[in-house]
Amino acid sequence: MLKRFALAFAAMSATILSFPALTQEFPNRPVRIIVPWPPSGNVDITARTVAPALADALGQQVIVENRPGAGGTTGTAAVAKSAPDGYTLLLGSSGTVTNAPAVYKNITYDPIKDLTAIGPIQSVPMVLTAAPKTPVSNFKEFLAYAQSKPGQVSIASAGNGSSNHLALELMMRQTGLKLIHIPYKGSGPAITDLLGSQVETMMDQMTASIGHIREGRIKALAVTSKLRSPLLPNVPTLAELGLAGYEASTFTGLFGPAGIPPAVVEKLHAALKKALGVETVRARYHSRGVEIMDMTQPEFAAYVRTDFEKWRQVARDANIVVE
Repeated sequence: MLKRFALAFAAMSATILSFPALTQEFPNRPVRIIVPWPPSGNVDITARTVAPALADALGQQVIVENRPGAGGTTGTAAVAKSAPDGYTLLLGSSGTVTNAPAVYKNITYDPIKDLTAIGPIQSVPMVLTAAPKTPVSNFKEFLAYAQSKPGQVSIASAGNGSSNHLALELMMRQTGLKLIHIPYKGSGPAITDLLGSQVETMMDQMTASIGHIREGRIKALAVTSKLRSPLLPNVPTLAELGLAGYEASTFTGLFGPAGIPPAVVEKLHAALKKALGVETVRARYHSRGVEIMDMTQPEFAAYVRTDFEKWRQVARDANIVVE
């Protein structure tokens, strides 16, 4: 009798003890994705496009929260300091994860030590363009024009230390060109001045420029991706044009703070991959001129590390420091 009671008690105790583990299985409450930029920008649209499909894959609500400030570093730093439980994530981009840490003097997070790279979402090539009145129609003519006027031809970017600033610095290093860099506060005002020929050339993300290129308002000279873009199949890559190994695409991906349990990282990565396989999600991204990235979690972590080291070296060589 006592033996049967003891066995029954042990079984009941085991059930009680296992219950919290079952209820704590990830995820058992909503997951937040922090977007470190204002609403309606490229990164925000990326997050809101994938969030519903990610919620379906996880079986929990996914909330997108904008937390802008300090060039995207405020929200990124907040995620880096959050609890490593998988419930607070970052829609990170090359701008905040690999570029800002390469150029900002007093940044408060290390992208490799303080963040977990969970999985990639998409990449966007950049495009070198010329203003209507700039007397060039292809990259060869641009080279000749810039070489004939060293230190006089202007090139715009979305800001000092931005992804496109680093991309144009890499181009100058590989070609030996000396251009006048004109940093703007975002792509919008830079493109406005390019359309009016107040600045002669520009390096910018394809998503911001492609509409103007298609309508003939600005001239596409080269793209920065490894392969030609299907959206601009007649525009060669810089690598094709003689800049061996040149590649400069921006990326977005899902990140969390360091220390997230491997099983949670694996589950988040699998859910993200499933979400990116949804046809409506893929169609929305492709319509914006972006390529969906497909990597394992370790491959993505290695990609982020390599990208960071690459741009940190470019920033050092060009003495780019943002206070």
